[in-house]
Amino acid sequence: MLVVTSAPMDLQSLSRRVREHVLRMVYGAQSGHIGGSFSAADIMAVLYTEVLKHDPQRPDWPQRDRFIMSKGHCTPVQYAILAEMGYLPVEELSTFRKKGTRLQGHSVLGKPAGVDNTAGSLGMGLSFGLGIALGARLRGEDLSTYVLMGDGEQAEGQVWEAAMAAAYHKADRLVAIIDRNKIQNDDFVANQMVSEPLDEKYRAFGWAVRDGLDGHNFEQIAEGLRWARDVQGQPACVIFDTIKGKGVSFMENNPGFHGAAPSADQLAAALQELGVAP
Repeated sequence: MLVVTSAPMDLQSLSRRVREHVLRMVYGAQSGHIGGSFSAADIMAVLYTEVLKHDPQRPDWPQRDRFIMSKGHCTPVQYAILAEMGYLPVEELSTFRKKGTRLQGHSVLGKPAGVDNTAGSLGMGLSFGLGIALGARLRGEDLSTYVLMGDGEQAEGQVWEAAMAAAYHKADRLVAIIDRNKIQNDDFVANQMVSEPLDEKYRAFGWAVRDGLDGHNFEQIAEGLRWARDVQGQPACVIFDTIKGKGVSFMENNPGFHGAAPSADQLAAALQELGVAP
């Protein structure tokens, strides 16, 4: 059950606003990650409005669900959804990656409220989330932990150490979400390290798995996340097929927009494609 006092949001409009925020943040800083933020925007919109148990008025509520941004360079989408939910003023997004800001390029625990992990090198989030899930079990707390990872991140050894440990401990309130956009830093994942078949590997490690869901279809996202939340006796992994740079034609499936800021002309064109005035 989502604990938010505002009326239900239109997911299409919410995702559009999130992408607009991401564009403006990265352009303003001339630094940041658009492609992976766009691929996860629809997942984040559904997670925060229809699945995650949270309350922006009580960001330190002990019984809240936890969200761990393991692909920590994609803070633009995290800050954008937190602003839309009311954790921080939308105006603060303009301080992204600027001196003195709370909104760092990689997430920092508690900055702002609603950020539940510090991220840096890829691969740490799943073990961090497992620790939260096991700690909650020991304390008898009724919460779930959701960890968002990229598919390039699956090449990190720590991911599989955590996957093995989570299955061993039967961490059934732990949900791994894989944003499979098929591009990592500078190139396509398949040209760097083939980690597929991810579904078979997670099953072999002892996880319940749902694969082949459309990460830009709101109904499929909600169905997959709710299924994973309700799995009992083992951790759950839900794999979404997404498009890096989704929503702007010249950014889609383009490795060049993994971590590049748009020019003024590109920003204008991108906002126009999103149906937003420059």
